[in-house]
Amino acid sequence: MNSVNGAQDFQRGAILPMVAISLIAILGMAALALDMSNAHLEKTRLQNALDAAALSAAKVLDQTGNTALADSAGHTTFAANLAAPGNAGLGAAASDGSLTLGIEYSATLNPFVAGTTPAQYVRASVASYDVAEWFTPVLGFDDLTVAGTAVAGPSTTIKKACDIVPMMACGIPQEESPPGTTYGYSRGEVEQLKIGSGTSSEVGNGNFYLIRLDDSQGGADIREAAAGKFDACLTTGGDGDIETEPGNTVGPFAQGINTRLGIYHGPVNSTNYPPDWFTNHETYTEEDYLNQEMPAYDLDWYESQYQTVSPDQPPAGAPGRRILTMPVGNCDGLASGQDSVELLGFACFYMVDEMKQAGQAVFYGQFKEDCGGSGTPGPNPGVGPGPHIIQLYKDPDSFDS
Repeated sequence: MNSVNGAQDFQRGAILPMVAISLIAILGMAALALDMSNAHLEKTRLQNALDAAALSAAKVLDQTGNTALADSAGHTTFAANLAAPGNAGLGAAASDGSLTLGIEYSATLNPFVAGTTPAQYVRASVASYDVAEWFTPVLGFDDLTVAGTAVAGPSTTIKKACDIVPMMACGIPQEESPPGTTYGYSRGEVEQLKIGSGTSSEVGNGNFYLIRLDDSQGGADIREAAAGKFDACLTTGGDGDIETEPGNTVGPFAQGINTRLGIYHGPVNSTNYPPDWFTNHETYTEEDYLNQEMPAYDLDWYESQYQTVSPDQPPAGAPGRRILTMPVGNCDGLASGQDSVELLGFACFYMVDEMKQAGQAVFYGQFKEDCGGSGTPGPNPGVGPGPHIIQLYKDPDSFDS
């Protein structure tokens, strides 16, 4: 062997260990990337399940004020997500007890102070989830864990409402409203939400506070909208006017609105339009109204009933059906017949009594400061006045939301 061949063999011998070491490093990096990618995917799946749990719990809390019901809803939703295809790892961890959901409640968003009342915001969290590893233990990494948290609660008053009943309340602009009132209304104040034929209307001749939604008209549309077919929206600002629907239309309106109290006449049924959880009511007369009498089953009674509900035995029907989201109009400019009224915003009223289908057919409600609804949310936390939606927020105390 000459010196040149010897040098070449030496170089080959030196390169082979370097190639082997490089391959080990490359394979290790690839293995680490695969496990880290899987951990990121599991983190996303966990976050999605937490978001759904927080939203579910916050919605029930908003409807009932009952944290036990909200807790049950959050855990049920979380479990349903863990049982979904693709979430086998999460489900297995929950089954062996290594993954535990925690739910907390706070009166404020920032700071989020668990246990403060009245509870409005919900935090759903998992402190630690040990993600399955395939290759990283070989490299000495055997503890890939992720955590997650989600916070949900009420939005600001919505500017676009889609779950409104087909009638309006007359109010004054909020900037002119007395302190502590909303469009001139105070909590618990009983109002005539629909007047009888012999009563002078603030809106104008021929108008009985009914409105036309999305160009709908006639008894059938009024009935469905009153019952809760929410397929039309109103938006404040710009051209957000209320289109009045002249005529009393007592029968169809009563058939629709009374479904909320479990009373069914005409082409409506409990499958499409379930009753509220609590339907107790007694006749409330114009004399009661003029004497400022409180209804036998008033708003305070109604809200207190939700505190007694057990998650194991919820009532039949749907919660919150007696709470009506209504547009508020500026009725200073009287409308004769079908016309437009300025939309000031939205308000929430509790349905006091059934709507009678005979006589003057006056309908009463109690003003409520805020209520759940559907529409376009605001960007900042806060409640009322008026309807709001439940939305997710960044957890002020965590980077994992």
